[in-house]
Amino acid sequence: MLSSLGLLTFKTILDKILVTLDPTARSVSVDMLIAFDTEQQLDFTAADELPSRERSQVREYVQSVLRRRSYLDFLVGEFSSISMEDMTAPLKNILRLSFYEMLYMEHIPDYATINEAVEIAKATLGSKTGDLVNAMLRHLQRDMATLPKPAFADRKKLIAVTYSHPEWLVKRWVARYGERDAFALMQANNQRPEYTVRVNAQRTSPENFKLRLQKAEVDFEASDWLPNYYKVSSLQPILQKGLLEKGLCQVQDVAAGMAPTILDAQPGEQIYDLCAAPGTKSIMLSDMMNGEGSILAVDQDSRRLEKLAESALNYHAENIRIRRGDVTELELPPVDGVLLDAPCTGTGVIGKRADLRWRRTPEELAAIVQLQSKLLAQAATMVKKGGRLVYSTCSLEPEENWEQVQAFLAKHKGFELDNLSDYLPEEVLIEDGKAYQTFPHKHGCDGHFGVRLTRKS
Repeated sequence: MLSSLGLLTFKTILDKILVTLDPTARSVSVDMLIAFDTEQQLDFTAADELPSRERSQVREYVQSVLRRRSYLDFLVGEFSSISMEDMTAPLKNILRLSFYEMLYMEHIPDYATINEAVEIAKATLGSKTGDLVNAMLRHLQRDMATLPKPAFADRKKLIAVTYSHPEWLVKRWVARYGERDAFALMQANNQRPEYTVRVNAQRTSPENFKLRLQKAEVDFEASDWLPNYYKVSSLQPILQKGLLEKGLCQVQDVAAGMAPTILDAQPGEQIYDLCAAPGTKSIMLSDMMNGEGSILAVDQDSRRLEKLAESALNYHAENIRIRRGDVTELELPPVDGVLLDAPCTGTGVIGKRADLRWRRTPEELAAIVQLQSKLLAQAATMVKKGGRLVYSTCSLEPEENWEQVQAFLAKHKGFELDNLSDYLPEEVLIEDGKAYQTFPHKHGCDGHFGVRLTRKS
């Protein structure tokens, strides 16, 4: 006969086995958040075994917790007798996810959150930790109307915790934009993101696509800025109807479509898309060219290039060729147009990629700026006389954007900036129309920058 200790040990092992065999959106999300804490990895394929709706839930849970992480950590610390520094990664993330769910997801009953959080804690950390989680969440439930507020003498730390952004980024943005605009930007980054899809004209017409959205009962709004872009109320029905799988549309923020738009690729031209994976811009270029001419999509990530190849086939982008290589070392004959959507800090898209705000550092910014300079210099060798070079990022940082372009022009006298007013709306243009820059809090889209340079000699 088993002792009480033996029964407890047996139950703990059994609970662990059950969690392993029957994962849920919450348990998988906790595992992913632990992996991000401990290994800086965020791989959503961990949710592949879940049903479609739960896979979407995992993405929402993980990004939402990362979006509010500093503030959640503050609250967890206020409700706990254990400091955040002394907590294990599993306990931290069980609590972060549960606090988020109870504070921000009103449609989920508190009892459902508490029950599963306790079960996950007991199965992974033991019954005592499960009891601790239960007590903390019950405490939060009771005190929901009178939550403590961050109060720090250091104003940068206060802002960073309140808006869940790293202090170094807060310091930069407040200095550049002032507190009011910086607050608005950070608030925009913390909202649940809206999504935009672009219709693939090589597979369907905008009229037909809109009919499909209406039948799927998806609310949508056409973009005033670029043709064939629609902001949608939900991606789930679009996924369920297979509109992405059929190649009828692709998920792409309207700001991300501005770089291909200003390149203005024409049917029959030869185009290079450098740092191309996962290929949404290559596919858009193919669409603009009616599948005529050629696009060479270059990237050094073979796994992402495989996805690009699959997408090109799916979207009938038959004029895309793929090459694996390091752009900084690649020598290619000059062509009509080159698109360099450069690797960047991604500070313009941390609303959708909340993990980026915790990955990036000031040191990494400096390294990325150096890489961009090398890429831009090499891309310039691939543009024929009279050809166009588009440089773009999804960053808000001036070192990666306008300052990078100015440094390039100082060394490459044969290139001149083009005016973009014929291609893009006035409200996104800067530098007398010679560049564009979008901001989440001002334009309701991701933050992107871009210019077009023509080779004169």
